[in-house]
Amino acid sequence: MSDADDLFIREDPVFVNKELLEINHLPDEGRIVGRDEEISQLANAVNPAIFGQSPSNVLIYGKTGTGKSLCAKYVSGRLIDTAEEEGVTTDFAYVDCAQDSTETQAVQTIASALNRPDETGINIPDKGIATATYYKRLWAILDECYDVVLVILDEIDKLDNDDILMQLSRAGEAGKLTNCKVGVIGISNKIKYKDRMDERVKSSLCEREFVFPPYDAAQLGDIMDARSDAFRDGVLADSVIPRAAALAAREHGDARKAIDILRYAGEIAQSTGAEVVQEDFVVQARQRAETDRFRELIRGSTPHARYVLQALTLLSLNEGDDEAFRTTRIYELYEQVCRQEGSESLSLRRVRDLLKEHAFLDVIEQSRHSGGSAEGSYTEHRLLEDPEVIQSVLMDTE
Repeated sequence: MSDADDLFIREDPVFVNKELLEINHLPDEGRIVGRDEEISQLANAVNPAIFGQSPSNVLIYGKTGTGKSLCAKYVSGRLIDTAEEEGVTTDFAYVDCAQDSTETQAVQTIASALNRPDETGINIPDKGIATATYYKRLWAILDECYDVVLVILDEIDKLDNDDILMQLSRAGEAGKLTNCKVGVIGISNKIKYKDRMDERVKSSLCEREFVFPPYDAAQLGDIMDARSDAFRDGVLADSVIPRAAALAAREHGDARKAIDILRYAGEIAQSTGAEVVQEDFVVQARQRAETDRFRELIRGSTPHARYVLQALTLLSLNEGDDEAFRTTRIYELYEQVCRQEGSESLSLRRVRDLLKEHAFLDVIEQSRHSGGSAEGSYTEHRLLEDPEVIQSVLMDTE
């Protein structure tokens, strides 16, 4: 190539601050839309911490993209600043339990995030020491450095067991901590998660529970408007944000998906050399965002949750996208999938629970029917998205 300058674009013609459209970006207060009540409730639950007292333990439920993690991080960050004004030292640790699913991984992440090695002289290695040693070092760090600490356990349902919940929720009562108070904020998109908890953990962890509803089209539009300065002036066609908001609200009320659609539409304009992000790009971006959404939902899910979804997907591919299928038919094919995978199948009752979880996440739709006195009532299940897209994602996550 004769001129190296021809290889790279020195000035992005579409984006001016693309970071605003990244999922892991924590926006400023003015950019958090439609969650005033939830933020207020969460702040009220942890408010005692600004006086050095124990905050309430909280469990937050809600579908993907409803602002659960965003609000938990925001409130925890504000707590640090407010407590400091009261002479109280606080901090928070964030754990992605889909990534750190074992007790050892989770406690190592917490200890590493909260450690101040210059003050404590404590080393937190990535691996190589016993779980009990990580705990001992964590308790020492907390007592030496903090008055109150919050631990955010995102996708808490992905933890292998409840052991770390027991340790954190009862650290003071068990005499592990003498100076520091610990509060836990658990986040899950599985509404039935609490039913699987150990009763001792449930009594101490579930002091306050909140459910975050999906966003409506107006809220999604406001969320995207608040981040529209990610684009250069005049690049976004007027109809782009309303169309993206309507698509996301109609299907899931998922802010992550809405923001993804907006970012992908900009990237399509970028790759095609278009000067304006057009409404047509939103439709193309939606398909890409949907595939990413399924990949995120399925990431870290249990093998049997995938086998159940695979069974329904195979039925849909063979008999029609819009067909609905009874639980018993899905279960029969699920058993075949298990045999192919060399895995022992779960009970019919447990498969019903897994189907309910897929319905809660808007992957499938359920409907109850009456078969009369001869058959009794039964449930039918239908995929809400293109089965070919779901099959592709399932194959990618094997």
